[in-house]
Amino acid sequence: MTDILSVRGINKNFGSKQVLHDVSFKVKEGRIAGLVGPNGAGKTTIMKIILGLINFQSGKIEIDGQPVSTTSHQVLSEVGALIEYPGIYPFLSGWDHLKLFSAQGNSNEKIKKIVDELKMGSYIHQKARGYSLGMKQKLGIALAFVNNPKLVILDEPMNGLDPQATKDLRDLILNEARSGKTFLISSHILSELQKLADDLIVIDHGTIVQETTMDKLLSQGASYIRLTTSDDQQAKNLLANAGFKLMDDAKVKVIVDGENIMPRILKVMSDNSLDVQDVEHNKGNLENSLLDILAHDEEKEK
Repeated sequence: MTDILSVRGINKNFGSKQVLHDVSFKVKEGRIAGLVGPNGAGKTTIMKIILGLINFQSGKIEIDGQPVSTTSHQVLSEVGALIEYPGIYPFLSGWDHLKLFSAQGNSNEKIKKIVDELKMGSYIHQKARGYSLGMKQKLGIALAFVNNPKLVILDEPMNGLDPQATKDLRDLILNEARSGKTFLISSHILSELQKLADDLIVIDHGTIVQETTMDKLLSQGASYIRLTTSDDQQAKNLLANAGFKLMDDAKVKVIVDGENIMPRILKVMSDNSLDVQDVEHNKGNLENSLLDILAHDEEKEK
């Protein structure tokens, strides 16, 4: 599997402030990569640099083996993008936008296919000045897809979308990825990104702190069983003495490190006449795993 996007050693300053520090990562063809991190970490700046919208001090970017810079844009004809808010002309209809930005030779059928997939048919011929935030967002997404690019870069694409529109976008991205299209997506809606991304690039303070797969990251997250009992402190002592691993928490949280753990927990409670009033099984998720990575990164900087 070839790398369609290669970012190597990118450094970027705004005035005297350095905002990106030797940023390097790769995205393989046909994969969905999530670029995640806190506000101000540098995600949008990286995307703008990849698209040749802003310059950088040092480093190299290649898309499909061809270099990209603010003066070399030829390869960007193979890239579709939505960065921050879509640029909308209020007196043009959504259809007019798609026709205006569509490559020569694109048929109306190809444009209509995108419109149908994003369920924009009821308003696509209306002037964009009357569009809601979600309608404008979907138009921006459609513009990113209109020329059938090899690589699609989406910055917070779920902003303003209702649950159905979010699902429609998710289905579109997954279908396009299965056909070989590559995605780099930044989103704060981690629950949605968890359903989409194959790979993750974690950035904090302008530095890549981890590059991994979604499966690998989720497997690192602690899965635990939280108990509410008639005496939580006694339950914690009994479980610890019985060899169970507990999380450092005021609640009774038993780390799942094997199979059939629940019957063994209940036996300890029953043998010691403790009532179990509630049980909750928490599996590792992207949000918790990301917070753990960022917390460890903060600790290293202290």
